[in-house]
Amino acid sequence: MDIELAVDAMELAEHIDQMVLFSGDGDFCSLVEAVQRRGVRVTVVSTIASQTPTIAAELRRQTDVFIELAQLKLKLGRDPSDRLGPRQDERRSSKIGVF
Repeated sequence: MDIELAVDAMELAEHIDQMVLFSGDGDFCSLVEAVQRRGVRVTVVSTIASQTPTIAAELRRQTDVFIELAQLKLKLGRDPSDRLGPRQDERRSSKIGVF
């Protein structure tokens, strides 16, 4: 999977300005550096908040922007109390045409 992701990213590098990588795997340092040489800004989303950080220090240093996963969750997540029950969810889905 890592190789396929890297190949896809390299093929897309000439067509994109920014890449967002949801991984903390240090094996992606070479990929990040390579696409940066092609003018692509790289954002990495991972976490250092866990007891064992899931982002390699060298990847965090190499990236243009690092986003802490917990901060992203705060911005994108929703309060579980806002969720609808199963019956309400069905009604809501049918109103907006979810298939």
